[in-house]
Amino acid sequence: MQFASLYPLVYRILKPTFPKCLWCGDPNSKTIALTFDDGPHPQYTPELLAVLDRYNIKASFFWLGVCVNRNPVIAKTICDRGHWIGLHSYDHRNFPMLSSTELQQSLEKTQAAIHNACNLQPSQVRDVRPPNGLFTPETLKLLRQWNYRAVMWSVVPEDWVRPGVTTVVQRVLQQVQNGSLIVLHDGACGGQDVAATAESLIPQLLQQGYQFVTVDTLWQQAVLR
Repeated sequence: MQFASLYPLVYRILKPTFPKCLWCGDPNSKTIALTFDDGPHPQYTPELLAVLDRYNIKASFFWLGVCVNRNPVIAKTICDRGHWIGLHSYDHRNFPMLSSTELQQSLEKTQAAIHNACNLQPSQVRDVRPPNGLFTPETLKLLRQWNYRAVMWSVVPEDWVRPGVTTVVQRVLQQVQNGSLIVLHDGACGGQDVAATAESLIPQLLQQGYQFVTVDTLWQQAVLR
């Protein structure tokens, strides 16, 4: 069962309920962020990176520690190209199912994997997107306590169920607006289509006048407002 039509409603409910998370950027600025979860992947991520390079787009990647350990060269390439790096847990276990110790270890193991691959210090990689978007108030409290920043989303085209590139692109174009934080996937689920999706989506968004920025820029906009 697909739930793509429900995500805009969920977003409208959760955004005001949990205002300390990053849900979007400045609604008065024609800037948007492309973000990619579940990588890096040995095939899909390089294909995606080639598209981003072609359009000179800087994106944000939320990595699984286990995938970074498997693909350190690809991880370093992404980092060296100036893309923003965040955490998506070590092995995609849902945060509410973890004890506080397990959650902390998952994040720290992922930071360690990124440090080994990219030489980024843990203090440089503190944006966290919960797997499957699942969190609790206690989860957010712990993340703040440990000096992480919770990053959510405003446009979720549910690409991981592979409804087709055309459908994913249409869903994004129907929902995108100033400050949108768009979630796509370059991992095992959905990554098969991610390069083709980006190739179709990016020029259409550029034609509409959108500027692509990283999650860090959206945070700066949020602080300034």
